Amino acid sequence: MMDKDLSRRDFIQKSIVAGLGLAALPLVPAIAGPAKSGMKFGLVTYEWGKDWDLPTLITNCEKTGVLGVELRTQHAHAVEVNLTASQRAEVKKRFADSQVTCLGYGSNYEYHSPDPAKLKENIDGTKAYIKLCNDIGATGIKVKPNTLPEGVSKEKTIAQIAASFNEVGKFAQDYGQLIRVEVHGHLTQELPNMKAIFEQVTEPNVKICWNSNAEDLLPPGLAPNFHSVKKWFGDTVHVRELNVGDYPYADLFKLFSGMNYGGWILLEARTKPADRIEALKEQLKIFNSLVAQ
Repeated sequence: MMDKDLSRRDFIQKSIVAGLGLAALPLVPAIAGPAKSGMKFGLVTYEWGKDWDLPTLITNCEKTGVLGVELRTQHAHAVEVNLTASQRAEVKKRFADSQVTCLGYGSNYEYHSPDPAKLKENIDGTKAYIKLCNDIGATGIKVKPNTLPEGVSKEKTIAQIAASFNEVGKFAQDYGQLIRVEVHGHLTQELPNMKAIFEQVTEPNVKICWNSNAEDLLPPGLAPNFHSVKKWFGDTVHVRELNVGDYPYADLFKLFSGMNYGGWILLEARTKPADRIEALKEQLKIFNSLVAQ
């Protein structure tokens, strides 16, 4: 295991830089994005990569130039906590020997439940996957709030969610990992509520993963909502297909460009194209045109 004190100091410095929106991330081949932008294009394995085993996933990413992945749970690549130490080392080596960056794990852990046993289960599960992310050479785990339960005060749930983020964030620092909080869930994906949560987050490695929800457009609108939480952005953003629906991706990319964002824009696709390789190539072209605007 790495020297924890050294890794913590180094990680906190890097996470603070990331929070300022500076392009402090490793360079990737030019196919992943135009030279003028620090943004890079990657894939959440939800839907388009869910039935690819790990070698196939890496190969297909290299074929398309989509060179970063967030692995999802219960998918065919089977990167889960039941892996042995040698199997974890093998996953790490597969990515290290490829062009593809393993950003980490997209979990379903959530911290809103009023049931203390359920809350503890989610926190303990997060910690187990933080260790996995460290072992496979990744940089973070995606978690989420998922609702504000009825019968519990909004303020109490927000405080509980923030406290949980602080607990797993502090734990993750010893493993050099980010906690990437997806803007997700009934009510919690509304930006004022996400802002209220993060106003109580104290750990510098707990970051927001913008999720491109319809709620982003609620009054006062995309730009004000974006600016209200941008100081907590980390190194990942989720988007859906960039040419499907009416989400204003051109406006969103201008906002990210305006803050010199240097992170990963990760495609969380929902459609079912006949040829996912060609579909990924098409999405990369659209991405490149958006960052070049």
